[in-house]
Amino acid sequence: GTAALPPEEQPEVGTPQELPPNLKRQLVDYQTKEPAGTIIVDTAHTYLYLVLGGGKALRYGVRVGREGFTWTGVERISKMKEWPDWFPPPEMIERQPYLPRVMAGGPGNPLGARAMYLGHTLYRIHGTNQPSTIGHYVSSGCVGMLNEDVEDLSSRVQVGTRVVVLPGNPPSSETVAQTGAAQPPANPMAPPQHRSNAVSAAPLPGAH
Repeated sequence: GTAALPPEEQPEVGTPQELPPNLKRQLVDYQTKEPAGTIIVDTAHTYLYLVLGGGKALRYGVRVGREGFTWTGVERISKMKEWPDWFPPPEMIERQPYLPRVMAGGPGNPLGARAMYLGHTLYRIHGTNQPSTIGHYVSSGCVGMLNEDVEDLSSRVQVGTRVVVLPGNPPSSETVAQTGAAQPPANPMAPPQHRSNAVSAAPLPGAH
């Protein structure tokens, strides 16, 4: 049940706060070389764009990884689930041993109404039971959306959709703790770094 969830994943109660206008789903002007149908995650500004072509995109407010848990790269949606069950990955359980090993899908589930799994990584674009976290740097690297927004996005994309995650770091005011390190701590859940900077557009193998 939700009682086993850590405080940062506890479902919010009461009437959700209204999002700032810039974080609400909207049609915007957006210039990119990526083709229509591509998802672009603007980590630095907590936006997710669905490229429509013709200089237009649908923009959604999202929550992204906290300091040390941001990442960048290109993946493809390998699997899509409605009201998915949550299986905390071993890396997360190691940090938080009290987590449940599995939690059935539903309104209290941290993955929310939909989940789009990214390649063979541990990352997903998913809903959230904490709408007030949209626009913040709080996750372990997943991209969180309002449930109504992730339902809308999932209705417009499919397995194989290209997802581009742009680099970005939380502003200093969002920093959870100052480590004093010259470089941010390594993200234990990040996909492996490839030696080549070239980006392949070939479809990924089937989801495991």
